[in-house]
Amino acid sequence: MNNQNYQQKSNRIKQKFFEEKQKNPEKFRKKLNLSWSNWGFGLEDLEDSILRLKNAGIDYIELHGNHYGEDLGSDVNETMHLLEKHQMKVSGVCGMFSAENDLSSNDPRKRQEAISYLKRELAFTHSVGGNYLLVVPGAVGRPNAYDEMEFERSVQTLRTLGDRFHETGIHAAIEPVRAAEVSFVHTISEAQKYIQSVNHNGIYHINGDTYHMQSEESHIGEAILQAGDQLVNLHVADSNRGALGDGQMDVDSIIMALYLIGFNQEGKFVTPEPLGPGGDPYPAMYAKPNREKLNYLVNQTASYFKEREKQLLQSEGT
Repeated sequence: MNNQNYQQKSNRIKQKFFEEKQKNPEKFRKKLNLSWSNWGFGLEDLEDSILRLKNAGIDYIELHGNHYGEDLGSDVNETMHLLEKHQMKVSGVCGMFSAENDLSSNDPRKRQEAISYLKRELAFTHSVGGNYLLVVPGAVGRPNAYDEMEFERSVQTLRTLGDRFHETGIHAAIEPVRAAEVSFVHTISEAQKYIQSVNHNGIYHINGDTYHMQSEESHIGEAILQAGDQLVNLHVADSNRGALGDGQMDVDSIIMALYLIGFNQEGKFVTPEPLGPGGDPYPAMYAKPNREKLNYLVNQTASYFKEREKQLLQSEGT
C-alpha cells in the first residue's frame, strides 16, 4: 500500500535528515535552543514562571510584550534582576496585537498606537537582551477584513519602524496566524510576500507557529524548509494546542526540518506556546494561574521534545 501524500513528504524530510547527518555530523552536535512563551501563564509573578522553566531544564524565556502604555508593563531593572538571579536568558519578546494597536487598522489612531507600542517593546527587548520581537501584521481575534487595503496599510506602517529595528539589532519576526484568528498573512509564503512588500533591511525574519501551520500549510516540515534562514523562532504546541505528546503533531518531522535549515544555532529558538483551542487566545494573558496545569504543560512538553530530539540524533535512520 502506498503512503499517503503527507507521509511521502515526511519521508523525504527524514531521508534528507539522515543523509545530511551522515555526511556532516558536526552540524548536528549542538542541540536546538528550547525557550518558553510566558504570556500564557496569565497573571503570574515572573519569578514563579522562571522557576518553573528552570526546573524543567529550560534556560530561555520569551517575555510577554505587555507595555501597552508608558506606565504599563514589566520593569526593566526588576526583570533583569530576576533573570540574573536565576541565570535565565531572554530569547525574545512576544508582541501582542489587538484591534487597539493594529498595524492594518483603517483608524490612523490605532496604527499610531501600534507604532508607539512597538517602539516601547523594541526598547524593552533591547534592554533585556532579547533577539527578536514578534510582529503580527493584523489584529489577533479579528478574522474579518476591514477592507481591501489592510495589507498595504500594515506594510506602510511597519516600514516606518524598519530603521528602529535595524539600529537596535532586534529581529522583526513576522508571524503568520491561522485564518480563524486573523484576516491576512496566514502562511509562510504570505509572510515572505509581506516582508518583500515592506522592503526594508530591518524587516526580514519570521516567527512560525506549528498550531497555525497545521491549519494553513500543506505540510509543516516543508513550510519550515521554505522559511529557511528567515525563521528565527518557532512556537510549538500539539495538534490540540496542548502539551507536546498529547496530540497528533508530527514532532519528529518538525525537529528534522529544523536541523536541515541549521536552526540549532545561537539566536534561533523553539518556543512552546500551548494555549488551548479557540478563536482568540489573548484572554489567557489575564487568567488566574493554574499552577498544576502549567507545571504539567511545561514538564510534559520539555521532556517529550528533548526525548524525540535525542532519539533522532542517536538514530541511524533504520
